[in-house]
Amino acid sequence: QQDARRHGAGSRVSVPAGAVAGLPRPQRLTLVLPSTAEFDSRTYRIASAVAARGHTVTVIARRKPGLPAEERHPAGYLVLRVPYAAIDGLPLPRLVRATRVAVRRLHAWRTRTAYRPPPLPGAIPAAAPPSPITGAQAGGPAQAGGPAQAGGPPQAGSPPQAGSPAPTASAARRLASAVIRNLAIPLAIRAQGRFALEVAPPADLYHGMAYMGIPIALRLARRDRARVVYDARDIYLDAANLARMRGPMRGLLRRAERRWARQADRVVTVNQPYAEVMARRWDVPLPLIVMNCSYRFSPPEPPPRRIHAALELEPATRVVLYQGGFSRDRGIEQLIEAIDAVPGAVLVLLGYGYLEDELRDRAAASAGRVRILPAVPPTELLDWVASADVVAMPIQPTTLNHRLTTPNKLFEAMAAGVPVVASDLPGMAPTVRETGCGLVCDPTDPEAVAAAIRAILDASPEDRAAYRARALGAAHVTYNWESQVSLLLDEYGRLTGVPW
Repeated sequence: QQDARRHGAGSRVSVPAGAVAGLPRPQRLTLVLPSTAEFDSRTYRIASAVAARGHTVTVIARRKPGLPAEERHPAGYLVLRVPYAAIDGLPLPRLVRATRVAVRRLHAWRTRTAYRPPPLPGAIPAAAPPSPITGAQAGGPAQAGGPAQAGGPPQAGSPPQAGSPAPTASAARRLASAVIRNLAIPLAIRAQGRFALEVAPPADLYHGMAYMGIPIALRLARRDRARVVYDARDIYLDAANLARMRGPMRGLLRRAERRWARQADRVVTVNQPYAEVMARRWDVPLPLIVMNCSYRFSPPEPPPRRIHAALELEPATRVVLYQGGFSRDRGIEQLIEAIDAVPGAVLVLLGYGYLEDELRDRAAASAGRVRILPAVPPTELLDWVASADVVAMPIQPTTLNHRLTTPNKLFEAMAAGVPVVASDLPGMAPTVRETGCGLVCDPTDPEAVAAAIRAILDASPEDRAAYRARALGAAHVTYNWESQVSLLLDEYGRLTGVPW
């Protein structure tokens, strides 16, 4: 009961048995991530498990309007949110801000239009793209993960956002816009790092999340002469739109990430295929594999009906759940097309991201077949997942990262005892087949996706119970956070020389 209270209302979790027997000595851990820390499941799981063992845990995250700069999480760790605006990464940022104000006032005077002040430090544009940890590993309605995530500077290769130059803009303006987007990445890292140095307490170990978190973790570790873990939850240069980046910036990012990985005392990732790619590219020892599994969970019988209650669905309506980030290539478009061929079912999209407005438009035109719910905290997620009849994740094979991914939502569905429909790709398909927790299909073919969903929904009660039993069995025996965090804590102890 005490463990459940630590991890939030409604949770049914336990601290690993090995952790209690290890007699840890209190130490200080700081996790650095390029997001607001609201919905990042992996950060929550690490921070909550370490705090439960009596350590001091701090999370350095990004500021967002409406969120406190300092927040004590119910699981016992501290979240400190700092500004990260790219302009703060420039030399003499105050002079730059004053210059922006002067230029905007001059423009308003010359054009006889209303003066529009620059955004305040830490403000996030309404159409900001996801942070770099919201790839397939970002966790929860992140994810994920890996999400998941408010904020992040406009990143190179991100989908066109509000305020971007129209396709008819001049070549010079398009070039200038591209330069600004590319520079926003290193400048945001520099800005977050500068503010993090001002507020981050000393730590014995730093855990840097994603390619925009590890350089800040390294900077803080140099200050404290501490050890550093790089948690590479995706193959970032081969993920999403960064995979389509060309030119000098891609080369700079590739060399920078390799340097950061080699400077870290240990690289951690989420599956074997990722680890092999990273070891080869960065010339580092094979990264430690800490899978993005959920805590062991005992879903109630009968399953909860949170989704039905929230959307006022008829009791007989079958729920096909997509949960995670609303971004391209996650299979959302294919699911929207497929749901028309699944009688008596609705597609529920649980999460958030830059596609939300577009998805709401499509949901409005779907005659009730597509519904949208906001993201929920990691402490509540499994109860919502357990309310579904199928969890679908037809991630598209558009990048190496997607082809090799083992997304959070796979393990969350298993923990909740819900069968899955997953992409027949080298990353996730072997786990689905090995455990028998669902079916795989061609994610690019909506008809194949619909057929797999129907096969599960229309199965006999006995077969559906078997799916549930296999998923829960695999989650409780192998694919659970209690097993995974023990590996991570052992590595923490090796790095600091003191048991965690």
